[in-house]
Amino acid sequence: MSLASSRAKDRIGALLLLALGAGVAWSGHVYGVGSLTRMGAGYFPLLLGLLTLGVGLLLGLGALARRAPGPAPRDPHLQRRHGADPRGAGLLLLAIGAFIVLGRYGGMVPATFACVFLAALADRANRLREALLLAAAASLLGYLVFGLGLQLQFNAFQWG
Repeated sequence: MSLASSRAKDRIGALLLLALGAGVAWSGHVYGVGSLTRMGAGYFPLLLGLLTLGVGLLLGLGALARRAPGPAPRDPHLQRRHGADPRGAGLLLLAIGAFIVLGRYGGMVPATFACVFLAALADRANRLREALLLAAAASLLGYLVFGLGLQLQFNAFQWG
């Protein structure tokens, strides 16, 4: 993939994220935001829309600021030249399925761990140790934020 092609894809992606973020933020605003202590129905959609706008803005700025580097060495094990990576796609689908099944029968922590671990392995650049550490950190952070902080009604651990 050439640099021009990569920059064009990033620009299109940035525009799509900006449009999506603006639409979600506007929808959240219409439903009523409320306050931090008494959140309205539109609080989280507005927040997610604004975050999506921010990601789109960063992606767009990155595409504009990127300079043409010298030719990068190709590693056939890290990047395929044509088509999708069936291993990565399969692991991502497996990650979603694992979250659904383990969320129902194992609880939030095992479901999050399995989902993040499998999704991290979908990227060929990640090593097993990195995937395990990422999954452990995401599980702990998810439990602290959603389990303890927001007291989400999703058991951290459950059997059956």
